[in-house]
Amino acid sequence: MPAHLILGGARSGKSRYAETLAAQSALPVTLIATAQALDAEMAQRIAHHRQHRPAHWHVIEEPIALAHTLRQLVAAPCAIIIDCLSLWLANLLGDWQPAAPDAPPAPPPACLSQQTDALFALLSTLPAHVQLLLVANEVGLGLVPETPLGRLYRDEAGRLNQRLAAQCERVTLLVAGLPLALKGAPPA
Repeated sequence: MPAHLILGGARSGKSRYAETLAAQSALPVTLIATAQALDAEMAQRIAHHRQHRPAHWHVIEEPIALAHTLRQLVAAPCAIIIDCLSLWLANLLGDWQPAAPDAPPAPPPACLSQQTDALFALLSTLPAHVQLLLVANEVGLGLVPETPLGRLYRDEAGRLNQRLAAQCERVTLLVAGLPLALKGAPPA
């Protein structure tokens, strides 16, 4: 699949790196933003990202239906950035309620498997003229979260990243703004 997974921690340079690769592609660029401004701090983060990307890029804000949105974009040659899959996953888990302390764990919401399955089905059919840059957080290096929702999120993020890494042509880890090629040749 003509896709590149870009992983890293918070403020590691993932978005900037994806944006640089898209700009270097000489293709029309579409950015699919998954963040939602649910509070003032997140609104400020979104505004910061908007200020630093080229005004001529097409931006689509889509917190849930990534496969549906991507399907509409891939007919013509283009570079597409999805920023970020970690927020998308959090959006999908938004209504999940942990089981009572003495009950068996509640399964993840059905929309999680529906949306991820739809995304992977589409990714496996992407045409070669599409450069897809997938941005995601690497959350498995931190502490074990205290809450059931935190643990579910961490586990699902790890599973999602593993599936993506297996299917993508390239995987890059950003650490302190430096790209480390994990899979495939680094971009020229």
